[in-house]
Amino acid sequence: MSNQITSSLPPLYQREGDYIPRVAAVHDLCGYGKCSLGVAIPVLSAAGCDVCPVPTGLFSSHTAFPGWYMHDTTAILPDYLEAWKGIGVDIDAVYSGFLGAPEQVDIIKGIYETYPKALRIVDPVMADHGKVYATYTPELCSAMAELAEGADVLTPNLTEAAIILDEPIGDAWAGESISDDEAQRMVEALLAKGTKTVVLKGVQRGDGLIRNFVGSQSGAFFEVNNELLPYMLHGTGDLYCSCLLAAVMAGKALDEAVRFAGDFVHDAMIVSSKQPQFRERGVSYEPLLGKVTALLA
Repeated sequence: MSNQITSSLPPLYQREGDYIPRVAAVHDLCGYGKCSLGVAIPVLSAAGCDVCPVPTGLFSSHTAFPGWYMHDTTAILPDYLEAWKGIGVDIDAVYSGFLGAPEQVDIIKGIYETYPKALRIVDPVMADHGKVYATYTPELCSAMAELAEGADVLTPNLTEAAIILDEPIGDAWAGESISDDEAQRMVEALLAKGTKTVVLKGVQRGDGLIRNFVGSQSGAFFEVNNELLPYMLHGTGDLYCSCLLAAVMAGKALDEAVRFAGDFVHDAMIVSSKQPQFRERGVSYEPLLGKVTALLA
């Protein structure tokens, strides 16, 4: 289970009565390998949300598999979203993750303009362990950094935080063993760019824990940690952010949401380890979805 430095942050979303909030999930869709929309849709649905997908790309599988195929959906998105306007779709939160092209950042900004009161959750999926993902160009990384500046909640790992801050990354730097002071420096630098709340994920120090650091414009700064399991899985970042948002949309305070997300991913990784070919297949969470629904109790 997770531990945390005590903090008190107000809920970002007030759940009211029987109302089912709508979340625009701007992410890619993979045919095989659990990640992105394949995670966001069931997790947020279990939290009683109406998930409205905005697919940024179609993948045959996640990119850890060889020979994957990608179809960039950028060209269809303006008409796709314009059609929403024609039928009066309303949105309570905009959750963006993996993007397929720099132009998609402008499309997301257009969603913000259409729904100015919607929460903005940005998971800047573009790199990890000092390496940028294969489909990400320097232009797309720069565009993602622009998007991060307007987020209500930003959830970068350490490599992504460095990219957004225009700090160096490289093969020799996995960005895992930073101190509390350095984590706070990075969080405060991201907040200075305009982000309202930052969750800096994945700090590891060889002591058997994985740490997430949270900071907000209110001046709050605290840590939530979990047991570090001896394997990594594709899709855990998507699951983490989806669980965090699920708790937020259930009306939980942000510190509760961060703790819930860390615990859920930890438990899902244990479930995953019991599945065949789990290292390639990705994170398995299906037996645990009842814990997401319990957020509404």
